[in-house]
Amino acid sequence: MARPPEEPKSRSEPRGNAVSQSIDALLADEVKVPPPPGMKDQANVRDLEIFDRFSEEHFPACFEEYARLLDWDRPWRTVLDTSKAPFWKWFVGGELNAAYNCVDRHLERHGDKAALIFVSEDESQPAQAVSYRDLYRRVNEFACLLRDFAGIRRGDRITFHLPMTPELPVSMLAAARIGAVHCQVFGGFSGAACGTRIADSGSRVLVTMDGYYRNGHWISHLDNVGAAVETAESLGQPVEKVLIWQRTPGKPPGSYRLKEGRDFYLDEVLPRYHGKAVPPERMRSEDPLFLMYTSGTTGRPKGCQHSTGGYLAYVTTTAKYILDIKPQDVYWCTADIGWITGHSYVVYGPLALGTTSVLYEGVPSYPDAERPWRISESLGVTIFHTSPTAIRQLRKTNPEGPARHKCRYRVLVSVGEPIEPEVWRWYHGKVGKGRAAVVDTWWQTETGGFLCSTLPAIHPMKPGSTGPALPGIYPVILDEEGQPVERGSGRAGNICIRNPWPGIFQTIWGDPQRFVDQYYKRYNRDPKSTDWRDWPYFTGDGALEDTDGYYRILGRIDDVIKVAGHRLGAKELESACLQVPGVAEAAAVPLADEVKGRVPDIYVALRPGVTPSSEMADRVKTTIIERIGKIAAPQHVYIVEDMPKTRSGKIMRRVLAAISNGVEPGDVSTLVNPEVVDAIRMIAGRRVGEGPGLSGETIRREVRDLD
Repeated sequence: MARPPEEPKSRSEPRGNAVSQSIDALLADEVKVPPPPGMKDQANVRDLEIFDRFSEEHFPACFEEYARLLDWDRPWRTVLDTSKAPFWKWFVGGELNAAYNCVDRHLERHGDKAALIFVSEDESQPAQAVSYRDLYRRVNEFACLLRDFAGIRRGDRITFHLPMTPELPVSMLAAARIGAVHCQVFGGFSGAACGTRIADSGSRVLVTMDGYYRNGHWISHLDNVGAAVETAESLGQPVEKVLIWQRTPGKPPGSYRLKEGRDFYLDEVLPRYHGKAVPPERMRSEDPLFLMYTSGTTGRPKGCQHSTGGYLAYVTTTAKYILDIKPQDVYWCTADIGWITGHSYVVYGPLALGTTSVLYEGVPSYPDAERPWRISESLGVTIFHTSPTAIRQLRKTNPEGPARHKCRYRVLVSVGEPIEPEVWRWYHGKVGKGRAAVVDTWWQTETGGFLCSTLPAIHPMKPGSTGPALPGIYPVILDEEGQPVERGSGRAGNICIRNPWPGIFQTIWGDPQRFVDQYYKRYNRDPKSTDWRDWPYFTGDGALEDTDGYYRILGRIDDVIKVAGHRLGAKELESACLQVPGVAEAAAVPLADEVKGRVPDIYVALRPGVTPSSEMADRVKTTIIERIGKIAAPQHVYIVEDMPKTRSGKIMRRVLAAISNGVEPGDVSTLVNPEVVDAIRMIAGRRVGEGPGLSGETIRREVRDLD
């Protein structure tokens, strides 16, 4: 692994089965696009020597290069501690503070430069610049309030349920400054979903906002507080204080009424701490920085625990090497900070590098599909980072829109899900005008930062492919028996990472055995081993590797549905359905969608004596939205007489997904009730060949893998 993979020499030999060959042929036909002229002259990484520095023979010491980008209060003595494998510890003995590295250390050189530029969804409102000096003041004042008014101490967990406004990064950095572990819940999630995360993390304090703008509407966010607090308390975690930022003072608070002694508007409390500062807490490198909750294959959300030193070093360096961020850049990532992309590549990575990060409140297509290009042109955005879902929507709504604006992007980034080659070409040709490098990244909530991507000045770009592994990341594709799948064979398998890296999450909060079982047990060679080589990380994604070493990610192999890049657990969706009186069984399956990639389709069977009705279907949909959020709203709710089941009683979701997507369900001979297949197909009103018609082979493979 001293060098990145080379170009393929021949493709004439036969390989794999017909499906594998069709996938491989697709890759073979794709033409690589060289890096833009001039990129190598100014990029942060300009030559292949980096792969020598990060080859396996230099692991793990090579990652000291990452740590050196940070300021440390005490240097580390051990780069990687594997003594309690797979609970890896990075830069052990080192002490630092994340907020200091993102704010304080930039004051002397960049104090008056914008750290954040907030753009309201209301286009009549001017953009608001928050300088590094302003950010320092605001973070310190809120840190003092959290410590002295809310009683938050080092190691305490604190939950945020905030939209995309500057108060969110201020709150995160304030918590990090005093050593608290922050947990930001995606603002689009319901109050009940927020409450389960409050309870799981053991948070005593909830920080929220009165409301925000979305798609031209004022959303009263306070209406979520009651359900959040009630849900948390029903699960045994009382909330002592609710702290409320005010987006627009004077706006009606909605139906929620503040509880005296517990709920406080921050505009009324913060003046007590005006001008006050708190010294940054010296945190051990392995101390947790935040919990990021993600849906899993069970109903309970997973609190992925990320460290302070390893995580911050990883996102800072990958932002510099892969996104090519420089202090003089104006960088805009459209991801919501409620997800890991926002944590890593809106807040921590860019701010640690001292750049200017754009924070946009609303949806990219409001009030029209040219809004992103107007913002980019007016602010001089040089790096644009968004999801394939957003790219598809912008392309579909106004394909010629980018041509009407003088955007000067140097780097374009895709994140969150695979991007189709034709969508990639529009992104590169129309948005980047053929002059920008497109960085198609693959990674996960659990990984903290990028795992695979092209380096913008080095690698040719291949439409639809995420590219090779990053320096210091050693992937392997394994079959079900744990045997490596040969590069260029055209066969797909389970992509795993053979080695730990600094950004990898430490554990699942409160459930270390689940952490081991879900991510390491499958291919572990020796449960007692402390050798990292015996603990490949199981990503849960299917992939194939082309002859040139570029990877194509094929999607999840577990019961997780990715909606617009957001992970929703099928079990979580099904659990919500079962809360509706009269529902006996529920199954959630992915439906291909030309904009969002996938959306949930829901099938429910009712209890005896309960009459099917459109009102019942509406109650199921409403309950999902109330318990999880609008992001989880199903495309359809089908009420069926019975589910397709095996003789052991297992629901065959593969069959239901095939019906939803209009593809052949395959062998149904193992069903105890094969006659229900045609009956369900009639209810869904979809025959074979009448599906969404997107990514045909991909959705067929997903359907096969469901069971």
